[in-house]
Amino acid sequence: MRFAVVLALVWRTLQPGVEYTTAGTLHVVRVDPSRAKLSAALSSELHVEPQTAGQWCRRSRLAVAINLGMFQTDQRSNVGYARNGRHLNNDRWNDYRAAVAIDAKHALWVDLDQPHSLEELKRYDIVVQNLRLIAGSRRNVWAANARKWSEAALAIDSHGRLLFLFSRVPYSMREFNAMILAMPLEVTRAMHLEGGPEASLSIHAGGVDLDLCGSFETGFTEHDQNREQWPIPNVLGVVKSGS
Repeated sequence: MRFAVVLALVWRTLQPGVEYTTAGTLHVVRVDPSRAKLSAALSSELHVEPQTAGQWCRRSRLAVAINLGMFQTDQRSNVGYARNGRHLNNDRWNDYRAAVAIDAKHALWVDLDQPHSLEELKRYDIVVQNLRLIAGSRRNVWAANARKWSEAALAIDSHGRLLFLFSRVPYSMREFNAMILAMPLEVTRAMHLEGGPEASLSIHAGGVDLDLCGSFETGFTEHDQNREQWPIPNVLGVVKSGS
């Protein structure tokens, strides 16, 4: 699949430390964790049923919400390790090789195949492990594969800002990685959050009101007919300014 080369991006400020742009098929929310408060909303912690990303925004006063990660058959637990403060959503680390940790001012991205990587994560408020897409030194680590899907992903740039990424148009992950690396986003690392109809991104701030949902996924929903967000148990979000 070919994608257009984007030479420049026009960013719209949603609230302090939060910006939004589109680039071809891609929606991007850029978050400076030193200026905007990041939060996780988890069904297991709040004792509520899974919600759509839009519902999570309303319930938890979030300006932006995206999938925290893929979840298990219990409809609660992240597939990889996940912790919000003292609440353990999943206390087991698997073989996924990417983790992001967030506190009040910083985001730390760790390649889990590096020595002593887990020790660095203990002091952070939010920690989540997911499938790695792009490793340190901007390495596209996803092997070529014919499988493709709508994609929700998380990345970090060279300035330590987090990028919430969403494409309804399906890509193989090898192609998706190549696309975001070619854009002027300064992506240094990225992880997969969710694919297909469960991939979600909601934006309700700065005059932008979007509830985006995926559809196509090889071997699951091989069509572009899904028009509504699916309920998901866990989201990563940005708290509304003034909340």
